[in-house]
Amino acid sequence: MSDSNKLVAEIRTEFGKGFARRLRAAGKIPAVVYGHGSDVKHVALPAHETGLIVRHANSIIELDIDGATELVFVKDVQREPVRSYIEHIDLVVVKRGEKIEVEVPLIPEGETFSGTYLSVIVNTIRVNVDALNIPENVTVSVEGLEDGAQIHAKDVTLPAGAELIDDAELLLFTVHANAAADEDEAADEAAE
Repeated sequence: MSDSNKLVAEIRTEFGKGFARRLRAAGKIPAVVYGHGSDVKHVALPAHETGLIVRHANSIIELDIDGATELVFVKDVQREPVRSYIEHIDLVVVKRGEKIEVEVPLIPEGETFSGTYLSVIVNTIRVNVDALNIPENVTVSVEGLEDGAQIHAKDVTLPAGAELIDDAELLLFTVHANAAADEDEAADEAAE
């Protein structure tokens, strides 16, 4: 874990919309920390540093709360819909070596066969993985796939230690013939 994912959190004792608004005006984000049977902790996080961390999916943060260090997983980030600032964050306590369920982005790699295009059905895949080894993404080779080819969740090579949670038959990608290429081919045949 890099130093950039370490934050100092302040315990907060006030609640409500007005207090949260004042907190955000002071450059902090209200958050809640829960999990592993521990009491729920309401904290305030530094807005700028937290914003840089949560830009990445499935972030793990090392929080310093009153001198005690806890590893937390960013479970949910609520954003203001118009101006897109962070309104609140939910953090779940995780332990080293613990496996957690996360959604990992799928990245198609390569080019399908000439005259075809790739249709993305699902752009993430759910896996069970070690909390400290969450992959940024999973690449899926589509190199040379022809019309009618399909890639299911069971066809994806997952990183070491990751277990598939989604249904093995979940359709991720399909390859289709390009309609414009078919029309050009038909026009060429008609011209001959």
